[in-house]
Amino acid sequence: MKKIGFDNEKYLKEQSQSILERAQRFGDKLYLEFGGKILFDYHASRVLPGFDPNVKMRLLQEFKDRADIVLCIYAGAIERKKLRADFGITYDVDALKLIDDLKDWGINVLAVVITRFENQASAVIFKNKLERQNINVYTHQYTKGYPTDVDLVVSEEGYGANDYIETKNPLVIVTGPGPGSGKLATCLSQLYHDHKRGIVSGYAKFETFPIWNLPLKHPVNVAYEAATADIGDFNLIDPFHLEAYNQKAVNYNRDVETFPVLKRILEKIQESESIYQSPTDMGVNRAGYGIIDDDVVVEAAKQEVISRYFRYACEYAMGFTDKKTVQKVELLMEELNIKPEARAVVIPAREASVAAQKEGKGHEGIYCGAAIELKDGTIITGKNSPLIHAASSLILNAVKALSGIPDKIHLLSPQIIESIRQFKKEVYDSKSISLDLEETLIALSIAAPTNPTTQVAIEQLKLLKGCEMHLTHIPTPGDEAGIRKLGINLTTDPNFASKNLFVS
Repeated sequence: MKKIGFDNEKYLKEQSQSILERAQRFGDKLYLEFGGKILFDYHASRVLPGFDPNVKMRLLQEFKDRADIVLCIYAGAIERKKLRADFGITYDVDALKLIDDLKDWGINVLAVVITRFENQASAVIFKNKLERQNINVYTHQYTKGYPTDVDLVVSEEGYGANDYIETKNPLVIVTGPGPGSGKLATCLSQLYHDHKRGIVSGYAKFETFPIWNLPLKHPVNVAYEAATADIGDFNLIDPFHLEAYNQKAVNYNRDVETFPVLKRILEKIQESESIYQSPTDMGVNRAGYGIIDDDVVVEAAKQEVISRYFRYACEYAMGFTDKKTVQKVELLMEELNIKPEARAVVIPAREASVAAQKEGKGHEGIYCGAAIELKDGTIITGKNSPLIHAASSLILNAVKALSGIPDKIHLLSPQIIESIRQFKKEVYDSKSISLDLEETLIALSIAAPTNPTTQVAIEQLKLLKGCEMHLTHIPTPGDEAGIRKLGINLTTDPNFASKNLFVS
């Protein structure tokens, strides 16, 4: 069984109390910049075992009668079709999903702000789509004078040029699908307009990572650096906090670099001395107080760094990132004295690939191996063949093991597999006719009503959620979709599963 290192209830109590205390320090309104992911925060749940990926949503529900939600998205992220890796969807689609998900929790988004908007074609389409669904959309251009000319920033040509978002409640949650969404600029713009209207409002920041009261090189904080290696974030001791309070606190480079300017802007807007002496002061982050077993989170965080290494290595192979990003995570692994093979499923997957090669049962000259670690620690392997992908083989083997079904019993008859292969070849004119994982799962569901053994196996699929898996080759779209829908944590070696450049 997976060990627990984090207490959600303790965290909720600490976090809600901290937000309430901060809100009371301001008069009419608090703009809370909500970093990270409100829903499905799988990074946090991986590095803090026991962390509910939706615990922040539970927190918001406590405040939903006195909070408005404003969602920010950077126009450039829409234009570049930036991906949220854990869902395999673009940031604009993730924004739409977030609006729907919040509605499911009984919370409506008050407005969407497209930041640094310059009439980019994709951003205009996104804006039109939202407005035609009766969602309030605002566009903010790049703030003139930012960051050096504070007088211009805090003027009618700077923040004053942005449309004012009418809010109703004393707490305004400003969030976005990822870093660089323009949340801070939106908060400051609102503070400027509030001040002009005689409304006393303040700003605070809620981000889970890095955890300010853990050591700088604690693996949880190192895992944050690994997660943001592609945008160059790194952790450091907050020098302003150390000087003001003689207390060490961990923050990250962007917050520390922008603090002097941010403090001047806040003081310029509010025409008074800021209550904040450091970027750490601005935070209402209590995740550290939810940790109940440091050894458990240390090991989980190390595993997350390894997972990030594999992800970036694959993204480099596919051209999505640069070598420097991969090297950054390699250095972090050296700091923690860990290697990729410390992930329990890596070596068994590679051994399965070698076994496939020895047996000559690969496909198109490619020999793929896969391995999954079940909840009880058992490791199951699979390999590709001319009939099915390695991921398909692995999942079939895993549900057999969970069901106690002998290996020699077929869950799918050879006739069904061959029928699908012929269909792909003759109707789709597909080059690759072996079954990927999504096709295999559909075939299983069709076979189940007439095969009780297959039905028993299917019932075990839900037990794979949260299990760790490794593939020796980058998954095809059908494999990746199936693995994601099963909720399995996947890593892969940076090898292509086909000699073809185009894989549908």
